[in-house]
Amino acid sequence: MGLIDDSLEFSDEPTGELAPWKVLIVDDEPEVHQVTRLVLANFRFANRPLQLLSAYTSVEAESQLLEHADTAVVLLDVVMETEQAGLALVRTIRERLGNQFVRIVLRTGQPGQAPEQEVVAAYDINDYKEKTELTAQKLSTTLYSALRAYRDMRTIESSRRGLEVVIRASSEVFSHQQPQHFSSVVLEKLAELIGTETTALCCRIANPCAELPKHFQIAAASGDYSQYVSHNAEEKLPAHVVNSMRQAFSNKQHVFSADHYVLHFSDSDATESLLFVGESQRLDEHGHRLMQVFCSNVAIAYENLHLNQELFNSQLDMVYLLAGAAESRSRETANHVRRVGIIASKIGRLHGLDEATCEMLNYAAPLHDIGKIGIPDAILNKPGAHTPEETVIMRTHTELGSRLLAGSRRPVFRLAGEIALSHHENFDGSGYPKGLAGNAIPIAGRITALADVFDALGSRRCYKEAWPDQEIRRFISDQRGVKFDPELTDLLLANWEEISSLRKQLPDT
Repeated sequence: MGLIDDSLEFSDEPTGELAPWKVLIVDDEPEVHQVTRLVLANFRFANRPLQLLSAYTSVEAESQLLEHADTAVVLLDVVMETEQAGLALVRTIRERLGNQFVRIVLRTGQPGQAPEQEVVAAYDINDYKEKTELTAQKLSTTLYSALRAYRDMRTIESSRRGLEVVIRASSEVFSHQQPQHFSSVVLEKLAELIGTETTALCCRIANPCAELPKHFQIAAASGDYSQYVSHNAEEKLPAHVVNSMRQAFSNKQHVFSADHYVLHFSDSDATESLLFVGESQRLDEHGHRLMQVFCSNVAIAYENLHLNQELFNSQLDMVYLLAGAAESRSRETANHVRRVGIIASKIGRLHGLDEATCEMLNYAAPLHDIGKIGIPDAILNKPGAHTPEETVIMRTHTELGSRLLAGSRRPVFRLAGEIALSHHENFDGSGYPKGLAGNAIPIAGRITALADVFDALGSRRCYKEAWPDQEIRRFISDQRGVKFDPELTDLLLANWEEISSLRKQLPDT
């Protein structure tokens, strides 16, 4: 259900041709139908006419109510095919059909068959009238009261249901903490709220100044606008829509137009976003209020997202610096460990690991050599070959790293501990510290081993120069099935150019 629902009414204001109120006349006397129709022929409430439906038995009435679930009022006779057919129909409407909204006005020509006090106490009706007292004026007054009650109940129900939708949509927005998914989720939830297959897009303006930006670049889009991602909105959208975007940006406010909406959001990171929803149904005042609630929640989520991302990036930078320093007691390897994480996650995706595991690889793999923090400088940065005694000490960094990380309750650090312990195991069983072979080596360790060696060979160190690309490729190929998992090696070789390009994107400092 969207904020717009054809079965729910929100406002007395005319917005074009309004659907009539449905009133069901249930009576076994044709004359009653005729008189009622005559009296109510020109009746209007809240600028809407009546649609009068007729039923002559309780069975017919039930059928009509099933077909017209949005019936507002039932004018119901008590005595029809049986002496209490009308009262039985009341129970059917409320209990079996579960319709609590329709207003039931009981009209009886034989009050002795259904005494008012007893009926009102025992049955869920909204009014009780004797046919003799229902003059044209009193019938109109009764109908005004019944329709007003029906409208108000529907408005309350609409608010409840609308708020439920807003809460669900807001919860979904809050649950997405990945910036690349956030805009898409908000666009999707906006379409659900409005209740149509709308086209929508998001423009982001980084570091906006006081003046209007020259371009509004489209960062995310749905529906027909998906093809416009990375294009400028002013080149693809109608002029009146672009004017709304400029108005929203300049005034820092949402803009609700007849056929579209532009929603404005900003955060503490000096970034602003404009969400455009096109081809939308016109919202009434109630719908606008619900949309404003949703927009307020999105603004809070947007702000929290960037605050969390800023904190996360700061923590990640610290991890990279510590991991790089652990390798060589300098900052020269900080980008090496970044690249190892990215390469490991890329190989993981190529191998078919799920996205959550690949994301963890990105953050866990850089910590593969964290145990080197416990290795003396003289051994760690020795320019020549290690002696047998030094090699034994150097190799302890795997177990040191595992002990440092594996005790954590955080899954990413537990994975990092597993990687630290296993990334020097060789596929043929000749590695250390446990001499594991083949699939006995954890997949995260096999992936990180390949990513680490690939990147380390192409990086300059105090004890070596960077290898040429062809020599790295030859070494990797020669070690297929020896040091490295053959399947993972094939994936790296097949995507060599893409993965090699990371050195240019993140060069050593």
